[in-house]
Amino acid sequence: MDMRPVKIYSTSDVPRLRYIADIILGEILGLSWEIITDKRKLGKHIIINYSAENIPGSFKISPDKLLFETGIASREITVNQWKSLPVFFQTSSDSDLPFDIFAASFFLVSRYEEYLEFVPDQHGRFCASSSLAFRNGFLGIPVVDLWARELSKVILKKFQTLAFKRNDYKALLTIDLDQPFAYLGKGLIRSVGGLFRDIKNNAGHAGERYRIVALGEKDPYEVFDYITESIEKNRTDARFFFPVGDHSQYDKNPSWKNDEYRKLILSLNSKYKTGLHPSYIAAGKGSLVSAEKERLKSILGKEIHLSRFHFIRLNFPQSYLDILNAGIDEEYSMGYPDEPGFRAGIARPFFFYDVAEDNPSGMKIIPFQVMDATLYTYKHFTPEESKEVISKLINETRKVGGTFVSIWHNTSLLDNQEWKEWREVFEFMLQTQLP
Repeated sequence: MDMRPVKIYSTSDVPRLRYIADIILGEILGLSWEIITDKRKLGKHIIINYSAENIPGSFKISPDKLLFETGIASREITVNQWKSLPVFFQTSSDSDLPFDIFAASFFLVSRYEEYLEFVPDQHGRFCASSSLAFRNGFLGIPVVDLWARELSKVILKKFQTLAFKRNDYKALLTIDLDQPFAYLGKGLIRSVGGLFRDIKNNAGHAGERYRIVALGEKDPYEVFDYITESIEKNRTDARFFFPVGDHSQYDKNPSWKNDEYRKLILSLNSKYKTGLHPSYIAAGKGSLVSAEKERLKSILGKEIHLSRFHFIRLNFPQSYLDILNAGIDEEYSMGYPDEPGFRAGIARPFFFYDVAEDNPSGMKIIPFQVMDATLYTYKHFTPEESKEVISKLINETRKVGGTFVSIWHNTSLLDNQEWKEWREVFEFMLQTQLP
């Protein structure tokens, strides 16, 4: 086994190349590497020639211009097939790889296309249907991981002493508490108002609301015992995300000052890693993200390191810059609300790179592949269809030794007939995702 670092020869040592080489060669393949711009310093090493020049004995990848540019520019991209995988940024005929794996991977992982002009949905979000992956039918596979695996096979034919690391599959359940209570935690004015609306509309909830608020019966949205028991039973790693923003059209959480809500936050935090769920109205407003982070910090008595935006209101690069400025270093919003799949084309955590400023960061992004609301609200899948989608995503993630991440809400797991089948989907996922 050759333990010497792989030398990447390039005419320029640029930050985009360093960033994506670290993901492909370092994180996925487990190789040590360095970029060399002076051929006299190549020595007797394994060489990846990332240039138009010819270097005898090297593994050549003819570079696309993307990694050597600055700023953002729109371009036409043609997707072809190689080893049954979609590829783009085709290379020259003398290249050992038919496409530029570094440029193509950077394009997907950095979310380059989301810096370009696009038609947003009603919530200002980049839609899955606008993405290169969706339009070319590969949103459902972690193509960057698969490219890296094929690179290892091809390069091993030339350098048989190379050894690659084994990536172990993992699974992570994440829970957003958009509405932890149906009736509790709303304060006197909202509770009385809700009671009068129930009576006026003859909704049938007035008696239930009174028994819960006044007599102390269990709130129907409080299914956290079921969730935590399921987590422990299936030995699942889990994260909980708490909203503490102000009430709005899309923010229905209790006040962050509410005693019942604070007790729930502290209880779950005592067992699991927890983070901030920035409100709908905080997206694009860095000052609100910071203020909400301080609210959660005051409840927990510790720094907040994790976050995921409510409604997945993620816009590049501002959303991540706001999170960084708030001092949060682990972000869980990378995925589409309207389609399941691999938004960044990769099935493992990676660090945010600001393409506009060509600036790498220390903030880790943990992408998710599926959300409960995507299945039943956006896609209108049946529970059986949802199980099939989940199973495929888990299998694709497992094949590359990635991390399967799902988003669930307590309101999808209620203990009643309407949501019974979705509990079955949830339990099916927990069992199927076991290592």
